[in-house]
Amino acid sequence: MAEEQLVTFCLGSEEFGVDIMRVQEIIRIPPITRVPKAPIYVEGVINLRGNVIPVISLRTRFGMPRVEETDLSRIIVLQVQTKVFGIGVDAVTEVLRIDSDGIEPPPPIALGMDSQFIRGVGKIGERLLIILELDQIMGGV
Repeated sequence: MAEEQLVTFCLGSEEFGVDIMRVQEIIRIPPITRVPKAPIYVEGVINLRGNVIPVISLRTRFGMPRVEETDLSRIIVLQVQTKVFGIGVDAVTEVLRIDSDGIEPPPPIALGMDSQFIRGVGKIGERLLIILELDQIMGGV
């Protein structure tokens, strides 16, 4: 039976997952340099060991209200095709495996978010996990 390994994280009360094969690392939030004229969901860029990478605010990208960073806030550094970028999240929760059978296509009214960002919804016991389609999150950046 096919299974996927996901890194899960929270934005507010919602739980999301991304394919662990796309995750390069998870870091504390360093100083972020704003970039003029960047799309509103791009928080800016960070210097990660000499590489400048853009950081996307998933809250802004998904139309959620901004919140203050906490000690649990993290940036998940992802590689999608040839692009490396970070996504700001409220907290990283765990790494888990889920059967591919347990992943359903996104519902037609995708939780008020653009369904292009959602690859599916995973069921883990009583929990629902929104699995993100990372190719779409970067948009034209």
